[in-house]
Amino acid sequence: MKKMSILAAACAALVATAVPAQAAPKDPVSALKAMLAPGHGVQFTDAVTWSDGTHQQGARDNKGTFQFDKKGVAAFDIAMDFGDDQQRVISIGKTGYYSGGNIAGLLPEGKTWLKGAGGAIPDSWAQFLNPAEPRTLAALIKNGKSKGGSVTGSITVKELGAVSSWIAGAEIEKPWQGIKISYTLTLSSAGLVSRAQTSYTRTENGESTTVSVDSRYTGWGGKVSIKAPDPGTVTTKLR
Repeated sequence: MKKMSILAAACAALVATAVPAQAAPKDPVSALKAMLAPGHGVQFTDAVTWSDGTHQQGARDNKGTFQFDKKGVAAFDIAMDFGDDQQRVISIGKTGYYSGGNIAGLLPEGKTWLKGAGGAIPDSWAQFLNPAEPRTLAALIKNGKSKGGSVTGSITVKELGAVSSWIAGAEIEKPWQGIKISYTLTLSSAGLVSRAQTSYTRTENGESTTVSVDSRYTGWGGKVSIKAPDPGTVTTKLR
């Protein structure tokens, strides 16, 4: 009996050492902050669709880059494709540069960029959530429910504006403040956001429209360099 007890104990010890310890879940906010360094950033794409309840169609595809500083997003460069209409926005700090679309026909001859305010979401056909902002990410996790590698929840535009420079800097009109954005964040094994799916519904003149955005994030922490356009191509005036 004594020999059997010793053998059983030895087997139990062997099994215990053979089973790897379960890794502790990564804290997404800490994982994000570890990526924040000047000259580094993340790439992203947005697929935007809209629906009136009967029909659904693609509205726009965006492709861009966020460049970091030690606190969050310091600059971004977004190319926006409507199919037959291409636009681009470069933002560095609080200064923005806009090209293409309706702006192109309004610029003085020889100028291709309009200089204005920057640092915020360019328009409502983009991703309202910015998971590269630590305060925004913390609020989304707090408001949502975590399960496995995803976080699901909802947040109003007003609540988002209280923590997000991406939204606060856009000076969104009051009727939009109460809109509720539903979201699902997908986290990588490193705790970083790899996907953000959002949707919101707005009713105007008795008609409701639902906008959905599916964003993918890749290359977290990679080297990034976003520069302002050639000054010779920039103007602050329209024709």
